[in-house]
Parts: sequence; structure tokens; C-alpha cells
Amino acid sequence: QVQLVESGGGLVQAGGSLRLSCAASGRTFSSYAMGWFRQTPGKEREFVAAISRSGTMTNYADSVKGRFTVSRDNAKNTAYLQMNGPKPEDTAAYYCAAKEPLYVSRTYSKPDEYTYWGQGTQVTVSS
Repeated sequence: QVQLVESGGGLVQAGGSLRLSCAASGRTFSSYAMGWFRQTPGKEREFVAAISRSGTMTNYADSVKGRFTVSRDNAKNTAYLQMNGPKPEDTAAYYCAAKEPLYVSRTYSKPDEYTYWGQGTQVTVSS
């Protein structure tokens, strides 16, 4: 089992930058593929980015491609979401998630594929 804690959210101006962190504790962090999702009130949780166990493969939603970067540091048991050039429509609660995958180089983009979730961190982008 793994526990996930997000941090780094807050208020940011459009066009600025923000880095979210997801600290993991419990089982070996490198055993998990990681994902970032976001959600606004009344809407379903939306895929943002994912990274494989090995860190060699990443995947992004079209809406954030070229602006956001997902990464991980297995030595620090932490995953990151670097948000560059955020837009007001990126305003949401952001969640990290973990899954024990069968393959080290696969990423996952559906919420129900993940087993463990953090509590979320709010990101508000002002125009």
C-alpha cells in the first residue's frame, strides 16, 4: 500500500508557472506508475498526465501537451507536475494517483485504472 500527499497548489497568474509535488510513503515508490488528474465541481475527474514506473514513458492530455511536464524522482519518492503557461481553464483540484502496473514502461490515463489517490491540491489560475 502507498500513501500519497500532494502539495504546491495555490494561486498563479495565467502564463506563470507552478510545480505540484506528490510525495509517496509506504511501499517502494518505483513499483508504481503515477498519474495526475484534475477535477472541477460538477465535472468528472479528468486525465492530465501520466508517467511509467521507470519514468521512461509519459503521456499527456491534449489540453496540456506542450505546457505541462510530468516527472518522477524515485530516490525522493516523489512525482511532479510542472505547469508552465497555465490558463484559467486549468483551474481545478489536482490529484495524483498510483497503480502497480504489469509493465514498467506503460502509462495509464483512466481514473479507474488507479488504486491509490492523494487528497488533492487546489490550483487557481487568474487571468
